[in-house]
Amino acid sequence: MGLPLAVELGRAGFRVIGLDTDADRVAAVNRGTSYIDDVQDDVTAALVAQGNLSATQDPSGAAGADAVIICVPTPLTRAKQPDLSYVDAAVGQLVPHLRRGQLIVLESTTYPGTTEERVKPILERSGLLAGRDFHLAFSPERLDPGNAQRSIRSVPKIVGGLTPRCAELACLLYQAISPKVVP
Repeated sequence: MGLPLAVELGRAGFRVIGLDTDADRVAAVNRGTSYIDDVQDDVTAALVAQGNLSATQDPSGAAGADAVIICVPTPLTRAKQPDLSYVDAAVGQLVPHLRRGQLIVLESTTYPGTTEERVKPILERSGLLAGRDFHLAFSPERLDPGNAQRSIRSVPKIVGGLTPRCAELACLLYQAISPKVVP
């Protein structure tokens, strides 16, 4: 789910650095090729050539970002409960690189309360406070892979923030790529 979002943000003029643990995916993006069917190689290549899209395995790439969007899988366990280990790991990697003023958005599909109950405490291990020192928001991923009618540019984006300012900043970010943002 991360590459389609990265591409749309890049097309909107943002400089996007994708962070992935998979070396093959990182290499593909940096070559200007897509590793998923929903993103065309020529679009990826153009964004890489413009400097609006790159990828890395190094979490320190998040240190200079104004906004970090977490798009990791949330599979179900055998007990049909969400497995948040990918979310926990991704958020944990951000802690040493979190800085004042950053916007952190959880976009992974999960249950209500995950951002405040799980993500916030992990990020606050940095010594910074969510809603005061950095901005924290949630915007559920609502794509249907392979369905052009449910793409980022055609589906309204739902956004919630820890504070009104957190929500406002997340809304401003998503307004660049979504037809309608619903706070």
